[in-house]
Amino acid sequence: MPGHVDESKLNDILEKAERAAILTQEEIIYLLELQDKVQVEKVFQTARNIRRRFFSNKIFMYGFIYFSTFCRNDCTFCFYRKSNDVSVRYHKTEAEIMETAHSLTESGVHLLDLTMGEDPRYFSQGFKELLELVTRIKKVSNLPLMISPGLVPVETLDEFKKAGINWYACYQETHNRQLYERLRVGQSFDNRLKIKLLARERGLLVEEGLLTGVGETVQDLAESLAFMKLLSADQVRVMSFVPQKGTPMEGLSSPSFLRELLMIAVMRLVFPDKLIPASLDVDGIAGLKERLDAGANVVTSLIPPSTGFAGVSQSTLDIDEGHRTVQGILPILESCKLEPAHAREYAQWVKQRQTDISMTKREGVGLCG
Repeated sequence: MPGHVDESKLNDILEKAERAAILTQEEIIYLLELQDKVQVEKVFQTARNIRRRFFSNKIFMYGFIYFSTFCRNDCTFCFYRKSNDVSVRYHKTEAEIMETAHSLTESGVHLLDLTMGEDPRYFSQGFKELLELVTRIKKVSNLPLMISPGLVPVETLDEFKKAGINWYACYQETHNRQLYERLRVGQSFDNRLKIKLLARERGLLVEEGLLTGVGETVQDLAESLAFMKLLSADQVRVMSFVPQKGTPMEGLSSPSFLRELLMIAVMRLVFPDKLIPASLDVDGIAGLKERLDAGANVVTSLIPPSTGFAGVSQSTLDIDEGHRTVQGILPILESCKLEPAHAREYAQWVKQRQTDISMTKREGVGLCG
């Protein structure tokens, strides 16, 4: 029964994870249903042990540039859904984007995360303007770049890579098809999954993401981990649902914080050598320590003050106070006995992952390993 703890069973599962053995779906569900604080802390400690083995005490940091809030989709959970009349819409100017890219680079972030909705403006012009912008950002920063443009044509993936993009992020949110249809109205589950497989075949690193608190079960979460393994995602993330004004899901409550933390920890047990973010978009700086203590090794959504860039879930939380900066998070890292990685360490990790993908392609090995 959920909440009941079999001490020997828990120890066996955690010992199995420590030696990098594959956990069964039943074992994953067992961990996700834990509620006892002492037992949950055992899971977190195991996740930290595994993180230390693969990443020492180093944490990667991502700068965030949400440069367009226009979208052609009508996702029921998203503030920027096309039919939301209360959503603030903007296209940031090239000057604003370049200034922010420069500021984030100087602050010491390891990657720039270029985020947008599925903006009809870029789709209608074949992404020409966006590709030119990416090329300029790459020259200014010389950092690895991630882009989150939604479901793009296959040929655009090649153009992204040519322009200097390293990462393609396109979240499924859930791998339960019925729940997906309620969240991403009118969007093909299979096409969204397929574009990530095609991106990885083209040498791009891939991030997959989930939402919790949107009607999923622990069985759904366990199934999502299996999909992530099939995808061979290089970065896996989970975020708690935040109700957004003007959306069909505005009246729902936020989920228990524990579900997201346990999911981060279980992700570390299942994907020991992958990147797992601790996002500042849900709770701001206040929730960072708990996410790091659960096994995350990336801090995402760092945003310079007074730039007017919105966040995904919390568009103002801790931004203008300067907390969502490299300097702002350093005290939290220190309290967790962690420290920022050097930029070259992150660049080396990215380069090695891309080399591994190339070798996999040459050897004709499937991407589900």
